[in-house]
Amino acid sequence: MNTSTRYQVHISRDGQLHIDNEPHVVPDGVDPSQVVVQVLHIEAAGSAQPVLVQVQDERTATRFDMQVMPDGTTQAAGTPPAAPLPATSATGQPSSLYERLAAAQAAGRAHDFDTAIVAADDILQQLTAEQGDTAAATLEAAQFRADLAYLSGEFTFATASWTWLALAWFDRLGPGKRRTQIAAQNAAQAWMHLPPHEAGPLAADLVNMLMEVAAPERTATIRAQIAQRLGQPTN
Repeated sequence: MNTSTRYQVHISRDGQLHIDNEPHVVPDGVDPSQVVVQVLHIEAAGSAQPVLVQVQDERTATRFDMQVMPDGTTQAAGTPPAAPLPATSATGQPSSLYERLAAAQAAGRAHDFDTAIVAADDILQQLTAEQGDTAAATLEAAQFRADLAYLSGEFTFATASWTWLALAWFDRLGPGKRRTQIAAQNAAQAWMHLPPHEAGPLAADLVNMLMEVAAPERTATIRAQIAQRLGQPTN
């Protein structure tokens, strides 16, 4: 599946923060760089890979690259990542949300999808309750869950999840954003794996999403492929 691991961060002279042109609230008394790490930590944990961040900080007139690591630490770009063991609670289970997500990702990489899916669903439910179903962290966790569905062959779930995610990212970020495009592509890719009796009921939502999140000419090819698979005439 497609992933996104590079971000552009801009901190203005008055401390306003934008990540990939999306504004982020910086609480009083908190440095914007701390918010950057908090926002991107969950993606690094979910992918078990460092996230590269290109920072422009107008407060100090500096530009630099850094990596947000899966354990929540930061390193200079290009530094070989360490492999720390996740901290555990007294029960022997990962103790923090991010550590739980990293553990679930590790289970997924090991093809232990039963363990990974149960953990991902629990994390997603917690984030939805705490932050709302369209918060950035919730959407990151939903992407991980959709990836698990795809990898485990649950293509109906993956198609529906990525279709919803594309619309959610579109509503949150606006048109033309990479996250929206990736989600739309993943939805179409998952749909193509469905048997005809499962593909048909999801086709209308998929096509409507493609029409909404991108200019019609940009999705013409994939929409034609969908129509061809359904045996419909193309315009």
